[in-house]
Amino acid sequence: MYSDQDIAGRTEKLVEECRDFLDDQVRFRSAQWDAGLALVHFPEGYGGLGGTRGQQGVVDEVLRSHGVRYEDLRINPIGIGMGAPTVLAYGSDELKDKHLKRIFTGEDIWCQLFSEPTHGSDVAGIPSRAVRDGDEWVVNGQKVWTTLAHVSSFGMLLVRTNPEVPKHKGLSYFVLDMHAPGVEVRPLFQMTGEAEFNEVFLTDVRIPDSDRLGAEGEGWRVATTTLMNERVALAGGPAPRGSGPIADLVRVWEERRDQLDGAERAVWRDRVAQLWLEAEVGRLTNARAKESARGGNPGPEGSVAKLASAELNQAIQSAIVDLEGAGGMLHEPGYPMTRSSESMKSRTGRFLRSRANTIEGGTSEIMRNILGERMLGLPGDIRVDKDVPWSEIPK
Repeated sequence: MYSDQDIAGRTEKLVEECRDFLDDQVRFRSAQWDAGLALVHFPEGYGGLGGTRGQQGVVDEVLRSHGVRYEDLRINPIGIGMGAPTVLAYGSDELKDKHLKRIFTGEDIWCQLFSEPTHGSDVAGIPSRAVRDGDEWVVNGQKVWTTLAHVSSFGMLLVRTNPEVPKHKGLSYFVLDMHAPGVEVRPLFQMTGEAEFNEVFLTDVRIPDSDRLGAEGEGWRVATTTLMNERVALAGGPAPRGSGPIADLVRVWEERRDQLDGAERAVWRDRVAQLWLEAEVGRLTNARAKESARGGNPGPEGSVAKLASAELNQAIQSAIVDLEGAGGMLHEPGYPMTRSSESMKSRTGRFLRSRANTIEGGTSEIMRNILGERMLGLPGDIRVDKDVPWSEIPK
């Protein structure tokens, strides 16, 4: 028989062990992966149950209600939102076993190496090259605007492997070890004073052919999978009503409304109400889309959600700064020149950062092209270089 003191001691120890388990990100998320509750729309054995994307919201809500606060897009935004779906779709069994679970637990942070100094929206025209050398590829080139490259273990690399075919057909896609010899990462400081972005220089970097995703020359197809998943991730997941950026606007409105005269208050009430309605429509539309979406590669609908959410966030952040009046012009003095995201804690910092929303993950112009061409069936832009070998395109 145990004494009351023994039972109390064992109970206290059990509570402590449970708390330690919940506080250990890798240990907890590893168990979540093994249970198929990590990414429910993934297949069984790979962190999922073969369900729908919408069902993941059910799991996340239960975890939140029990005090678990791990958020995928804070732990490993590019790896979980973009890398994992791409590896699942095109990776060998060896690559899936090596990377997928560690992406979800956050043990390996990932970045995306697509854009280059001369090619942003026209990613298919990139000049960075990879040349075959036996069972390896030798890569030379430069990437830019690479989020989290400075803390990443691996990167999704798109490079040109055949310059003698049209630009979309001469690309190949690799998983790059960010600590390989010849990989150099330099920070790019933005107007918030932070450097979440980087430029990456690749000098005679050797990549095993076994780290290729998809067939040689099918890099654009693989990249499209990454981009479609990126836009779904940037559009955000199902969220509680009135949460997110719109909640901040409502708080500012409640702080400021009694300081406004009658006419100004009426104008601002309409503006805040309109933005709240747009945020709620976007939230419900996004939730409905994710509820019906099963596993596999998302379609062009994600581009529409990304377009809407990016422009709405900019409108909300602008309204917050406007509503604060003269105080909205004040920002923390100087530039921190850091790698952190401290600026996102201030309202002016979020306003400045939101300027990138309609550029990152595909510009709004590109999103509208996708909407018009792939969803509405409108004629595409004239592309004079579509069938011209990349080497013959004027540079």
